[in-house]
Amino acid sequence: MLVQTVPDTITKFAQMGDATSYEPAGDQPLQERRREHYQSHSLAECITHLSTPKGKKAALKAMLTTACERNCFYCPFRAGRSQTKRITFSPDEMAKGFDTLHRSGQVDGLFLSSGIIKGSTTTQSKIIDTAEIIRHRYHYDGYVHLKIMPGVEYDQLYRIMQLADRVSVNLEAPSEQRLSALAPKKEFARELLAMLQLAEQIRHDHPYQRLASTVTQFVVGAVGDTDQELLTLSQHLYRDMHIARAYYSGFSPVVQTPFENLAPTDPLREHRLYQASFLLRDYGWGVADLPFMHNGNMQLDIDPKRAWAEAHLRHHPIEIMTASRSQLLRVPGIGPRGADAILQARHRGRLTEIAHLRKLNIRAPEQAVPYILLDGRRAVEQMKLL
Repeated sequence: MLVQTVPDTITKFAQMGDATSYEPAGDQPLQERRREHYQSHSLAECITHLSTPKGKKAALKAMLTTACERNCFYCPFRAGRSQTKRITFSPDEMAKGFDTLHRSGQVDGLFLSSGIIKGSTTTQSKIIDTAEIIRHRYHYDGYVHLKIMPGVEYDQLYRIMQLADRVSVNLEAPSEQRLSALAPKKEFARELLAMLQLAEQIRHDHPYQRLASTVTQFVVGAVGDTDQELLTLSQHLYRDMHIARAYYSGFSPVVQTPFENLAPTDPLREHRLYQASFLLRDYGWGVADLPFMHNGNMQLDIDPKRAWAEAHLRHHPIEIMTASRSQLLRVPGIGPRGADAILQARHRGRLTEIAHLRKLNIRAPEQAVPYILLDGRRAVEQMKLL
């Protein structure tokens, strides 16, 4: 007689392996990214060390199911792909498995996604049920990052924003046209962008509640999307929908998908997109300030802030003693904290040497040297003396 054994929850986690390796969840996504082939068999592959608003966390990254009824052209979980091992957890099973790992000290955070089965609202309900059990039955009050399914209802989104610290709505592409080439069964405006708009509405409707921040993710480079398209939409999301951040995941081909023969995206493009995105979010820049080439992309061999400085400040350096905060933030090597430190220091005395900047905890003032004046003198002259 053939006896089939049912794997326990922890074994199923291990079988899932690095299923979410292309789903960034923390504040240092480039450190999370693994570029090995999908589907190993190690529990360690499911545990990722994340930088979160609550500090460094060893987080379980998991999916309620690796089955999916959608057919996104780039995705290893797309419907009909036989090489994907289909693994499914009930909300009770997922919550209990997480609690077991948490109590054993192996994890202290959760990122939970899912393929879509029986529609988005049904799948979202199961994610909500899982989070409810973790929060209320197991009394876990730590970091939880949950995925929003396309086109879910207001009440579902509201509830999940109450339960989570962060929620993800993956736009995947910067426009309807790009999305239709990437994921033809998804609707850009109604199913995806509307979720970010709805999350902002929920924050407006419930101003005194602690609600999750929202993030989004783009798949970069598979369908001709340009940096300018991606960053123009990112600026809109930062300014009008107040997302916490945009993730940019370079396309990597997966066998037995329609895009298996496409070239992978250069990882340096991801890095440049993140640098530009932070200029939009944290430095007061606009998309019009970014140094795009004629094809709508940025140079890979130089970071966007330095490229702008080379064009605008190399021959017209700014005076550190009189520059405004926004002007200081245009200088390579000077971030928001450094700019604030300079403004405060100017009330106490004159900044005339590179050493003065270093004493303000500006970590690499030499990066600023070609683009600034110190009390009327080019800083580059001081560097030559050193």
